[in-house]
Parts: sequence; structure tokens; C-alpha cells
Amino acid sequence: MARIIPFKGIRPSKEEAAIIAALPYDVYNRKEAYEKVKQQPKSFLAIDRPETQFPEDVDMYSEAVYNKAAEMLNQWIEEGRFVQDNEAFYYLYELTMDGRSQTGIVACASIDDYQNSVIKKHENTRADKEQDRIRHVDTCSAQTGPIFLAYRADDTISGIIEKTKTRPALYDFTAEDGIRHRCWIIDDMMSKALIFTAFQKMESIYIADGHHRAASAVKVGLKRREENPDYTGTEDFNYFLSVLFPDEELKIFDYNRVVKDLNGLAPEELLEELDSIVDIVETSDSPIRPAEKGQWSMLLEDTWYLCKVKPELLVDDPVEGLDVSLLQNLVLEPLLGIEDPKTDARIDFVGGIRGLEELERRCNTDCKVAFAMYPTSIQELFDVADAGLLMPPKSTWFEPKLRSGLFIHKI
Repeated sequence: MARIIPFKGIRPSKEEAAIIAALPYDVYNRKEAYEKVKQQPKSFLAIDRPETQFPEDVDMYSEAVYNKAAEMLNQWIEEGRFVQDNEAFYYLYELTMDGRSQTGIVACASIDDYQNSVIKKHENTRADKEQDRIRHVDTCSAQTGPIFLAYRADDTISGIIEKTKTRPALYDFTAEDGIRHRCWIIDDMMSKALIFTAFQKMESIYIADGHHRAASAVKVGLKRREENPDYTGTEDFNYFLSVLFPDEELKIFDYNRVVKDLNGLAPEELLEELDSIVDIVETSDSPIRPAEKGQWSMLLEDTWYLCKVKPELLVDDPVEGLDVSLLQNLVLEPLLGIEDPKTDARIDFVGGIRGLEELERRCNTDCKVAFAMYPTSIQELFDVADAGLLMPPKSTWFEPKLRSGLFIHKI
């Protein structure tokens, strides 16, 4: 029974929205963030990555850096670059990429639902990565990057979305990467009540992307509860900023693997070892993309091999049956010696948005073999989360990415 509530959004003025909206903070490394903010100092990335306001030798995790984020956020609000709605609303956020649209409800989700696993996760988080966002949210007293949540499509919510989108959009712009962003306010009482009730009837909601941001927001909320022992549960710190999308509209891209050496094997030896694991369906000098679950493509010495896992090696377990698990358990660990893909420097991960050409480039520079995966499905994600299990690292890549700075939740 999920508690998904409207909130008084802080959002850009209509004139500033396209300039302010920024890709998530963790898309960039420090150097890239500097360059991006230098090109566009009014981008919200300047607040999300406040170290960009300091010389490069300044510790990006120093107190002064986080204080700068809070100072800039308050300054931009005072300057009128942001406005705050005086009533709690739900909002719609539509992203269109390559002709495919997905529309989410912008709202606040309960930290209790996260704690009680009504909001389910499918991957672990790292404490060191959490700590940065914990300090950012706590210092700014604001959640600036929404958590990407998924739910099983609901007719009531779909009808409200369809009706709302017949009205003029609050924001409508196309970013430099070609993604179109449109937003609306849901302000009528009946629609708000129906949305609240529809989510309340759902047994489970799922984190699609943003596990570290979710964990950080929850930990700040719990910290605020300790600091305010008389809290009632209605305070803003009991909730975290989210965008909730229906499963039927979501697309997961492949998350591919490249390995820097063959673990002492010659290429022909690797092929010989693979003979008992996969059937080679096709070979080509041109990239081959796997067409179904149970397949992956391998690039080895300028030749592409379409590999199909032998039927007797397939398993029904929600985690062990994932293609990324099969590759890890059948090939990467026993043949290439990759025991822990989270820590082994010999393996790297390439998001499918970069295309198979990026795998070719890596194999022509610093890697010896690449594996192109068939994308994990949203149903597989749900199955893993429902079983209370965790996916291997780098199992899913969602596109398009939600922009930060379009909606802010003050706590």
C-alpha cells in the first residue's frame, strides 16, 4: 500500500527551465562537470556539483563545497529563477527519445515505504557513494534529483495522464541531446485524490534508477527524525522526490562488458572453451546484436560471434537466470578470471546507449574481448525485486535520463 503524495514543488521559471535542467550529477566525472558548468554556468549542475565553483585542488567533499550548493540554491530562488507553488500538486513529466515517449507522475514517496520494502530495490548501494548525496541533501535541505520509480500500469492513472496532456504544457523544450521534455501541473482535487488512491492500492513500487539517491534521501529523513523526536510523519523530510513511470512505457538498454585481457588464454583457446557453453549461431565482421534472451554477442580479434547459451545451462532462478549472470557464471569467472566484477579492474561496463561501435573501439584500444548483452527486461527487474534479491552490478541501463533541477522538494 504505497503512499505517494503531492508536494509544493520548487521549479524553474518557464523562461529558465531549458537552461537549468541538467543531467544527473553522477553522469559526469569531476573534469566533465567543470567543463559543462563552464559552458553553461546557469545549468543546475552547478548546484548538483558545487565543486565546480572552486579551484580543482579544493577537496570536493569539504564543508565549504556543500555550503556553496545551499547558498546558490537559495540565491537562485531569491533571484526568481525558481518559483514555489503555494499548493501541493502532482506533476507530469514526459520524456521523448527517438520517437518513444514515457510519462511519469512527479510526486513524493514515503521513506517508510522504502524501509518496509513497499518500494523495492534491485541493487545494493555503496556507503561512500551515499555519503556525498546525504551531505548535499542535508546541507541544502532539499532533494534536487528525483528517484526513477516504476509501477505496474494502472488504468486510472493512465486516464488522468491522457486527460492532463490535452492541456498546454508547463514546460516544453528539447535538450541539446535531442530529448524532448514536457511537464504539466495536475491541480484539480478529483485527479489528485484518484492518483493518491490508485497508488495506495499498489502492493509494490520499484526503484528503476537512482538507488544511491533514494538511500541518501531516506537516511537524511531518518536523521531529521532523530533530530526532531516529536515529528508527526507529515513533515517533508518523511518523503523523497520521485518520478513514477508505468512499466509498459519503459525501455531498458543493454549494459555491455569489455575485458582487458584473456586471462592467459589464446583467442582460439577461448573459443574452444566456449564450445561446451554456447552454440555459435553466426559470425561476421560487422556488429551483431543479440536478438533474444539467452544470447550474447562476442567481439574477439575483429570477428563478431553470436552466442546462444546451451539449453541445459539455462536456469529459472530470477537472478541466476539473468543473461548478465549467465555470462558471469559461465564465462567471465571460470574462463577469464573475473571473480568480482564490482572490484576487478580488468573488466569495464559500456552502456548500450553508446552503441556496439563503442565495443569495437575499446577492443581496438585497451581491451581484448567484448560482450554485447540482450537487455534485461522490466519484468525481470520486478521478479528479482519481488523475490527480495539483488541483480549483479551493471544489469540495467535506463534511457532517457531524468533531468535535475526541474522539480525540487524542500525538506
